Amino acid sequence: MTDTIRIETDDRGIATLALARPEKHNAMSAEMIAELTEAAATLGADPGVRAVILAADGATFCAGGDLNWMRAQADATRAQRIAEAKKLAGMLRALDTLPKPLIGRIHGNAFGGGVGLACVCDMTIGTDAVRMGLTETRLGLIPATIGPYVAARVGPARARAVFMSGQRFGADEALRLGLLSHCVEADALEFTVRDAAEAYRDCAPGAVAAAKALLRSFAPPIDDAVLDRTANALADQWETDEAAEGIAAFFGKRAPAWTD
Repeated sequence: MTDTIRIETDDRGIATLALARPEKHNAMSAEMIAELTEAAATLGADPGVRAVILAADGATFCAGGDLNWMRAQADATRAQRIAEAKKLAGMLRALDTLPKPLIGRIHGNAFGGGVGLACVCDMTIGTDAVRMGLTETRLGLIPATIGPYVAARVGPARARAVFMSGQRFGADEALRLGLLSHCVEADALEFTVRDAAEAYRDCAPGAVAAAKALLRSFAPPIDDAVLDRTANALADQWETDEAAEGIAAFFGKRAPAWTD
């Protein structure tokens, strides 16, 4: 039984893994991170699953980090912050290395960690209403844990255009950057995503898994050392005056001092 996600598998082996906190804009809590990690292991080990659709309930794909999770990080010790960052990193790696095709069904807003989720998909299909952004620097933080997956998805040169600016951008820019593979009208999203998933039924599942693993081996490894580096970089940033001011301003619903 899960509280923050929903898993459904049809009789053709197409599984839908949906974020199911629509009232919270599918923001990622510690519980959701744990449930997504477990779901990736379960779906990856199920021989009846041929492809996985990563989707979300409600109007928003994923707004990033849950507010209560953010408050907890603000009050945590360095060791606790590193531990939580590693849990998020482990979840992203579990989805990234899923031995099944992972197709992102992206709609509405995808900010911060929501962009990270899109980046671990093999294909992302969105609508023209999609809004994305790596918004961490607006809070005095950095997109550390999701960073390796953003760089792997769009390449360092394209990442530079959005990685530090905190700007929000639409579907056209997401397509140009490579965060979206395809963009369709809202009423065509479900059919297009299902059609993409169904195409893998014509492929040998073992060959698909081997091809995916081989392709990943050509890129710089996102290994334990990389994940440790990102967790420590994020912990370093949490300890700065900028992070303290950014988080205080966010919860105080005011502009941070650096905007004056």
